[in-house]
Amino acid sequence: MAPTHTPDNTPAPPLTLKPGTAWADAWQRCLTTAPEAFRGDRVLNLWAASWQQDGHPLPATSPVDDTPIAGPPRLDAPTAQQAVRASLDQHRAWRHIPLPERRARVSATLDALTQHRELLALLLVWEIGKPWRLAQADVDRAIDGVRWYVDHIDRLLADRTPLPGPVSNIASWNYPMSVLVHAMLVQALAGNAVIAKTPTDGGVACLTLACALAAREGIPLTLVSGSGSELSAPLVRSAEIGCVSFVGGRDTGARIATEVADLGKRHILEQEGLNTWGIWNFTDWPSLTAVIPKLFDYGKQRCTAYPRFVVQRSAFDAFLSAYLPAVRSLRTGHPLAVASPTDPLPTLDFGPLINAAKAKELADQVAEAIDRGAVPLHRGSTADAHFLPGQDTSAYLHPVTLLNPPPSSPLHHAEPFGPVDTIVLVDTEAELLAAMNASNGALVATLSTDDPATYARLAPQIRAFKTGHGTPRSRGDREELFGGFGASWRGAFVGGELLVRAVTDGPPGERLPGNFPDYHLMP
Repeated sequence: MAPTHTPDNTPAPPLTLKPGTAWADAWQRCLTTAPEAFRGDRVLNLWAASWQQDGHPLPATSPVDDTPIAGPPRLDAPTAQQAVRASLDQHRAWRHIPLPERRARVSATLDALTQHRELLALLLVWEIGKPWRLAQADVDRAIDGVRWYVDHIDRLLADRTPLPGPVSNIASWNYPMSVLVHAMLVQALAGNAVIAKTPTDGGVACLTLACALAAREGIPLTLVSGSGSELSAPLVRSAEIGCVSFVGGRDTGARIATEVADLGKRHILEQEGLNTWGIWNFTDWPSLTAVIPKLFDYGKQRCTAYPRFVVQRSAFDAFLSAYLPAVRSLRTGHPLAVASPTDPLPTLDFGPLINAAKAKELADQVAEAIDRGAVPLHRGSTADAHFLPGQDTSAYLHPVTLLNPPPSSPLHHAEPFGPVDTIVLVDTEAELLAAMNASNGALVATLSTDDPATYARLAPQIRAFKTGHGTPRSRGDREELFGGFGASWRGAFVGGELLVRAVTDGPPGERLPGNFPDYHLMP
């Protein structure tokens, strides 16, 4: 990184780690806050209502700067099966706990999460590389989202009962709190015991602390670690499981979908899709410039990120004039580095990717796409980044924008899950729709057009669960529904009342909204 300078043009002092934010500081706070769940230099598994020092901890390092951190204590399949059986016992007892008591216990858990909000966020910074602002937002969205369900659960549970067995959760690493912990607490509020597998790539300490706070309030949670191949049988195929909830990629999701369909098991499978932003007969370029940096939050490591722009060829010059200044303004670097110990933590658009292997994979895909004809329009520079002197930066990838990635490139048809934008030019509405639907289904999409009638005509032909008119769509919170089209979603839709319906039984013959092997039903 090039040295910065003070107003009198002398070199600025090097950045330093803000005092009190080191991994060792966060770990010591975990040992003090939840000694039952953290032991020495390792986390424990939670099953049979107690913390177990079993499993084989994997070594792990932080994507932030390669600092050694706690790794997941991986269980073998027989031990995980014992945990599932114990969760069924918890489920049979919990489902008969009166709703007012369940609500009180979940509310107490939310109060505890609020009390330890900053520690949970700091763990997210170290474990998955979230900048401080986004880490805090992840924790807050989990707490605020579940509070909405606490306030509305009487209405949402009217004439509904818990499932026959616990809900099993397998989720990706990118939103441990606002996706996984949020879902777990709502599932428990609805009367189910809950099992979760810690993501292999990161988040184990944050999830362990959150579950420790919930377990103290008597919430029937099971938290285990292990490889997908080892734990698939107990966590997906076990007869004890009442529902499987999965958030992740299409390859793993497709395998789980086949298993649960064969078993006739309740399922919620949120998978990736290539979310696209279309530009057609559009002139409000300042609004686009303003939103571009927000689309790079967390380096586009989100299921609702927009990595593909489909642009009307005649507007390409105006698009670039709006897009390039915005992407050049992005700030990335070490989330905890400051110029002075008293400075606030930096406001960054994103930090590292989840690990060095992912950064290299994407860099290789970019290089291969360029070799095969893609045109590089923008490549971020290390000189503009916010790093500590000499820190490891192998997990960082600076923003890249490519025009017309070749069909042979994964960047042409799949979600990169990183700060890589691709642009495809089109000349007709038919080409626009074909390019926006390139991945056979998506979670979100946006169409920017000046004419409301054009939007109303084209939006229904875009295969995304949510489509915005010139504004980004997100997963949503509280009453907002969420799902997907095509290969981006299997099973029950969620969000609002649908999340509670997905993990409870209703009247005989009920057909849940969602994408199932024998029917598709929109809300």
